[in-house]
Amino acid sequence: QVQLVESGGGLVQAGGSLRLSCAASGSVFSINAMGWYRQAPEKQRELVARVTPGGSTNYADSVKGRFTISRDNAKNTVYLQMNSLKPEDTAVYYCNADIRTSWYRNIDSYWGQGTQVTVSS
Repeated sequence: QVQLVESGGGLVQAGGSLRLSCAASGSVFSINAMGWYRQAPEKQRELVARVTPGGSTNYADSVKGRFTISRDNAKNTVYLQMNSLKPEDTAVYYCNADIRTSWYRNIDSYWGQGTQVTVSS
């Protein structure tokens, strides 16, 4: 079994910062891309940012220049540094990782339980 455990959400005023962390544990053989998605009330889940094992990144246009994704491959952990937060960033943020649990298994996509980020105006 694989677990993705997120931390770092909370309540912050507009213009503030938060840092999210997500650690993968359990039967992890290798990890490909890791990323963060978010889902606001009554909206579809959307990509925020993703990072490859080599460090290549891509971001949603709405967060470019404000959010930074990074990862520590030795710790199987991905981070999301969120600066200049806006009320429209309010959502549940989900960690996602493409993980192989054994050399002979296919890669599967795993999700964390989600962490609430609320930005007040």
